[in-house]
Amino acid sequence: MIDRRPFESLGHADHGWLNARHHFSFAGYHDPRRMGWGAIRVWNDDEIAPNSGFPPHPHRDMEIVTYVRQGAITHQDSMGNTGRTQAGDVQVMSAGSGVRHAEYNLEPEATRIFQIWIEPRASGGNPSWGARPFPKGERSGRLVTLASGFVEDAEALPIRADARVLAATLKAGERVEHGVGAGRHAYLVPAIGVIEVNGVRVEARDGVALDGGQTVSITALDDAEIVLVDAQ
Repeated sequence: MIDRRPFESLGHADHGWLNARHHFSFAGYHDPRRMGWGAIRVWNDDEIAPNSGFPPHPHRDMEIVTYVRQGAITHQDSMGNTGRTQAGDVQVMSAGSGVRHAEYNLEPEATRIFQIWIEPRASGGNPSWGARPFPKGERSGRLVTLASGFVEDAEALPIRADARVLAATLKAGERVEHGVGAGRHAYLVPAIGVIEVNGVRVEARDGVALDGGQTVSITALDDAEIVLVDAQ
């Protein structure tokens, strides 16, 4: 199954400083048909106004991946970590037994992010945070693993879930394939550009839910940047 979810159909909340679209039920948006996709619990498409952001707040028992699409996000947490993650790069936080963190846009322009929450394979554990750059040139024309819960993905940021977060930048006409294992769940969003997934046209910022047990062919109709999560 390939279930395209148009951008206009997503949950929407405009708080002034934050303009958010929700691929799955979140906060004041509730759709019983979109409570998550396998272990993928949240996928928010957030636009954060300059010099604003999320003040300190708690999390626990969740793997939180932030993919920065434009601008930069500045992180602070109760573990003493601070860091600035800019466009194209990724940060991950394992909330574990509990952590407080804040995410600010201290830039003079709007920051746009995908924030993705994945349920961990086990609850508890010490919280952790990490970030690293992933040059777009390294994922030109191919899917590259950015975050992973599998030991063989040594170059990726570690998460405590049976999941991978992948991304690719594709020139118009380029194609990549991804096999979704039986019993797994994949969710794909083009950050920019129009793509086709097994012949289904997908516009920028639409979501695509993919059942397990299939290989999908992803073709860029425009220059495109795609993010894909493959999880239990």
